[in-house]
Amino acid sequence: MLKNIFLHTKVILKHKWIVFKLCCMAGIPWRGLVHDLSKFSPTEFCEGVKYYQGNRSPITACVEDKGYSEARLHHRGRNKHHAAYWYDRFATNPAPIIPFKYVCEMICDKISASITYKGKEWKQSYPMEYWSKKEGKEILNPKINNVLTETFFQVSKNGIKKTINKKNLKNIYDRYVYNDLEDE
Repeated sequence: MLKNIFLHTKVILKHKWIVFKLCCMAGIPWRGLVHDLSKFSPTEFCEGVKYYQGNRSPITACVEDKGYSEARLHHRGRNKHHAAYWYDRFATNPAPIIPFKYVCEMICDKISASITYKGKEWKQSYPMEYWSKKEGKEILNPKINNVLTETFFQVSKNGIKKTINKKNLKNIYDRYVYNDLEDE
């Protein structure tokens, strides 16, 4: 148990550090600094330690064991870089357009998770491969879905350094979000 506390903390800090670096590249350093602070709350941290895997999210192991994850519900309900934070099935538009800075943080989060869990096996194609498997499994505005798909495609083709910068991310976001406003 003590070993898992140390190892889980190490994974969280590695993930946060990579997100911070990516968010700085994306022009949103504050989002990188405050990213995933809820992972240190008792609800999230204790479950993470109990189900620590090292090579994948402990939440996945918890869901396999219990059928749900309190940490996931807690985390997604408090962090605006998750699509589930924005989803409201009773709203006129249940999956609204997520603001640019949170979409950027979402992108940085997903890339960082792939780097953190894949380690030395990581390739620039991995975020796109992972996204292709997960796409459509969470309720997300189609325009934001397109932003993520285009960004991960660019990462797979051009790499992180050429893709993750404020100008490029803003161009992608604006192209998909504002290009056809009459569709809303």
